[in-house]
Amino acid sequence: MKTSASKLATLDIVLNGLMRRYKERVPDVGIILEAMVSDGIVASVDDIENDHIAFRTMGVPQLGVQSFEKIFLHYGYEKRDHYFFEGKKLDAWWYAPPRETDPRIFVSELRVGDLSEESQRIIRSYTDEVTSDPADSLDLDNGQAVDAFLHQPLWRTPTVADYQSLLKESEYAAWVIYNRYYLNHFTISVHNLPDRYNTVATFNDFLEKHGIKLNTSGGKIKISPDGGLLQSATVAEMLDAEFAKGEKLRISGSYVEFAERKVLPEFAELPANEIKRKHRRDGFEAGNADKIFESTYTTQTGR
Repeated sequence: MKTSASKLATLDIVLNGLMRRYKERVPDVGIILEAMVSDGIVASVDDIENDHIAFRTMGVPQLGVQSFEKIFLHYGYEKRDHYFFEGKKLDAWWYAPPRETDPRIFVSELRVGDLSEESQRIIRSYTDEVTSDPADSLDLDNGQAVDAFLHQPLWRTPTVADYQSLLKESEYAAWVIYNRYYLNHFTISVHNLPDRYNTVATFNDFLEKHGIKLNTSGGKIKISPDGGLLQSATVAEMLDAEFAKGEKLRISGSYVEFAERKVLPEFAELPANEIKRKHRRDGFEAGNADKIFESTYTTQTGR
């Protein structure tokens, strides 16, 4: 089903709003993009392909993926594969975009009911403030309203004590209780970059030359079993966050990811200038994603 031009125009407003605020929060984004231009990898930042963007949610009534996905399904995204992360107590789905130029979307959800009673109590003391599905009262045809919604508090500002209590059991839970729907990461597609930069391995060298710290969980390069999807990520930026009662704490914010999608074997003979997104490995890989989640974890940010 073709998405209307007006919905796509609204989607552009939402995506641009997400990226604008994300760049403000994650200084690594500016460093990387400016270095790509100054080193002659791309002529302009607009030439960089955004492979996917990711969000984190709480799996509670009125919220979670079932609420969040309504926004992007409205703009013509299509829900695809489900992934389960047993150790981290997460479910996730990815969504295919309406246009080849739009990023895929990856949305994860904490299985709140799988946590200890104390962590569930803390989380619900906040999320219970949301008494109805907020996506149902949102005007999805108003891009500015959706952009504002994705950056506004859904519940009261947490206390440092609650944040630290959650952090001990689920670093994901602590991240969401403070950061909510803020963009967790955006992803630079490296396979369309010029030679010398068009693999995750060579792009990692470029990043480290510019002082960027990479996630080392499972190795700097995460590779899918089929060898078709290679990913790396920065370590999340630390933010001076203000909690309830004016208390301050340095916590992890968002990060940048890099993806290399190999051409599928059946299209191996295609000339390079004819290769489109549909000819490359699509979707995601649970094993890769499991390690990339840890870009915001203290095991990485504390290195």
